[in-house]
Amino acid sequence: MAKALVVYDSKTGNTEKMAKAIAEGMKEAALDVEVKRVDDASPEDLVGADIIVLGSPTHFAGMSSKMKAFIEQSSGLHRAGELRDKIVAAFTSSSTTTQGNQTTILSLVQAMLEHRMVIVGHQDGSFGAIAIKEPDDKCLTDCKEFGQRIASIAKLMRGN
Repeated sequence: MAKALVVYDSKTGNTEKMAKAIAEGMKEAALDVEVKRVDDASPEDLVGADIIVLGSPTHFAGMSSKMKAFIEQSSGLHRAGELRDKIVAAFTSSSTTTQGNQTTILSLVQAMLEHRMVIVGHQDGSFGAIAIKEPDDKCLTDCKEFGQRIASIAKLMRGN
């Protein structure tokens, strides 16, 4: 069974709610899923996962400083190629529509492309899941479906 890891940063709890909904969707698709706050995650956790989903609140049109520091810790893994061809996706939350949600997801994805990872976009054509303010039921359902999409693509790629 493929192992998925969801790593997130959350100040208000909104990104955390999204992380849990995405994980729920992946679990329903029969993946083994671990959810960790960025404070509790290590680069070694990335190596042990087949699928990695990163979530961050939007800070000045980019990822949070904690998430950036976590990703920077993975630079040694880049040199060793340990994350190459793993599946990755991203999500974010913000307080308004004008804070740079898509650029936040792009900043997360850009870092993962550096590792030569395979990016899974959102089912509606955007780069990843986005919540504005507290995620409502529709948003959480959307996150769950995003988790199912990630799992489905992972299974296709891995031949499961």
